[in-house]
Amino acid sequence: METTVETAQQLGLTADEFEQIRLILGRTPNFAELAAYSVMWSEHCSYKNSIRWLKTLPRDGEKLLVKAGDENAGLVDIGDGLGVVFKIESHNHPSAIEPFQGAATGVGGIHRDIFTMGARPIAALNSLRFGNLSDPKTQHLLSGVVHGIGHYGNCFGVPTVGGEVYFESCYHTNPLVNAMSVGIVEVGKTISATALGKGNPVFIVGSATGKDGIGGASFASADITADSIQDLPSVQVGDPFQEKKLLEACLEVIPTDALIGMQDMGAAGIICSTAETSAKGGVGMRIDLDKVPRRQQHMKAWELLLSESQERMLMVVKKGREAEVLRIFEKWDLPCSEIGEVTDDGMLRFSMNGIEEAVLPAESLVLGGGAPVYQREYREPAYFEKIRNFSQEDVPQPVDLREVALKLVGIPNIASKRWIYQQYDSMVGTANTSTNAPSDAPVVWVKGTRKALAMTTDCNSRYVYADPYKGCMIAVSEAARNIVCSGGIPLGVTNCLNFGNPYDPEVYYQFVHSIRGMGEACLKFNTPVTGGNVSFYNQHPDGAVYPTPTIGMVGLLEDIDAKMTLDFKHAGDAVFLLGEVTDDICSSEYLHKIRGVEYSPAPHFDLDAEFRLQSTVSRLISAGCITSAHDVSEGGLFVTLLESAMPRDMGFEASMTTSSGRTDAFWFGESQSRVVVSVAAKDIPAFERMVSDDGLPCTRIGTVRTSDIVIEGVSWGSITDWKSTYDTAIERFMSSYHTA
Repeated sequence: METTVETAQQLGLTADEFEQIRLILGRTPNFAELAAYSVMWSEHCSYKNSIRWLKTLPRDGEKLLVKAGDENAGLVDIGDGLGVVFKIESHNHPSAIEPFQGAATGVGGIHRDIFTMGARPIAALNSLRFGNLSDPKTQHLLSGVVHGIGHYGNCFGVPTVGGEVYFESCYHTNPLVNAMSVGIVEVGKTISATALGKGNPVFIVGSATGKDGIGGASFASADITADSIQDLPSVQVGDPFQEKKLLEACLEVIPTDALIGMQDMGAAGIICSTAETSAKGGVGMRIDLDKVPRRQQHMKAWELLLSESQERMLMVVKKGREAEVLRIFEKWDLPCSEIGEVTDDGMLRFSMNGIEEAVLPAESLVLGGGAPVYQREYREPAYFEKIRNFSQEDVPQPVDLREVALKLVGIPNIASKRWIYQQYDSMVGTANTSTNAPSDAPVVWVKGTRKALAMTTDCNSRYVYADPYKGCMIAVSEAARNIVCSGGIPLGVTNCLNFGNPYDPEVYYQFVHSIRGMGEACLKFNTPVTGGNVSFYNQHPDGAVYPTPTIGMVGLLEDIDAKMTLDFKHAGDAVFLLGEVTDDICSSEYLHKIRGVEYSPAPHFDLDAEFRLQSTVSRLISAGCITSAHDVSEGGLFVTLLESAMPRDMGFEASMTTSSGRTDAFWFGESQSRVVVSVAAKDIPAFERMVSDDGLPCTRIGTVRTSDIVIEGVSWGSITDWKSTYDTAIERFMSSYHTA
């Protein structure tokens, strides 16, 4: 089929890119070839609008076992011959169109990135964003996404141990569904996503190929519109039981040493896995598409190349070892077909029915090779002027603090996510320690050792909207703070960068300054960026979603007994606030949701103060001076105290420590770098001495009680009543959806 510039533009390529392809090939590409470039040069695969800035992030560390971006996921040494493999990725657009399958296949895809390296996944997390929860569309999307995550994870047998959920109007059309997987592997027993050795056979293993997911990478690199439902075939269909078998078969075949390399068939399917493994090894491949197992008849060559059908792997096998591989996949009742061989000329040659359908230089298709790289224009967003004009002096202080607190506790961003996490199996595998002993970050035991991993996903996107540089530093810092408050030492970061259209200079400004903030914070905490995902084109009818650079972070506890939980333990324990008390309500849930202020600066934050705080908290935990630790985040100090009291149905009394300053800022402000700790009476002298030696601001604000809450000497009622409001808020919203 003859192709033209118009054909290229219909596939999402530009006129300049079409000419570049013609120069590379020395001829006009046919449709299959042009379609291959359209997905491989899409933003989703090539990072063409982001890679310049991604390369500025800190990507080196003494514990990194592979360079950032070299493999499907990050790999970090945790000692004793073990490594942790982890990554986070988005599945936003598929979830906007078909929330169940979109979310389910996002979970399946990220787990494959982990076990394609030879690691066994031990935990899953997620970071979700939706519109206003009172809207029926949001309720539909939330229900479908949560069902999809729960269905795939529960059937696959990996616990969903944590995550975060936010509800803001800007995500109404385009929800964000970011999935993270964490796995364990023995050092030296990983497998690389590479092809080597002329004549070595190439296999496709796992599920048969169908038409679902065709063009999914291009679909992920375009705005969601009212017509996007027409792109439903771009949404993949998942089968978690098939993936469970694929996991076991892959982990069984790797130790045989019969493999050269293995690559997940995720975005862009066969064309992506063959191009990336070939380019990495400096080789080519000859592929017979007739030999690809398929579940639909009459599929064209370009459809086979681009299909993103799930639960598939590409394997390069050592010549003469084919029978061993076939036996293992036959044992697991999985298709395993030899579809071609490695060549030494760097060319990908795809044939079908005896006809050569596409001939492409592998290097020309991939990131770091021939894929284009752009530097986009950026400028400060116009709405920054509204932020600069904000003065909190114009916001009247509340007359009734208790009334404000009750409203805050019922806001979906703050309230318990019980309605969501009860649909996830958090205990399968029996390694999750956080179900009955909650900590700021979930802590998962590394079986066979004394070690445990703390892991988290974090990003307050309203802070990033207010100040991309500072807001992204806060996201990294909060992730590290959650790990430290759980007893861990941060190891590394994976990121999922969710932004609007990169051709919008104001959106690109948000992206650039977020990267700068992320880089500075990661250097401070010695948490190199091991890899991740960029998701542009997240738009709603009035513009872009909040910039949402989600941070996935993993930390290490050398001894699981070092875990620190967030719950108050005993009545009479003293309650202290570590960190500076500031007069700040900026970008808080209180200011935005209750006072209705959309534009205000990011909350108070100082990176050096944050680092000092975390260092002190880590030492306090090691010294056994505190009985609980919980960071102050959304909802401010009162919500932090409440969340520490509820797990054991304890109460607390607390008072504002200064007569000056705003009462709403003290109780509901979200200034950063603060942690609430409880201390047994016998440990107070040692605690105060250590905090004083570190020069850290520390304020005694109250005492743990048996079951009631007393604020400023006034009873605010029983903990059980507050807990009921907190636990059932999202359920009350969703009850109307289920009865509709």
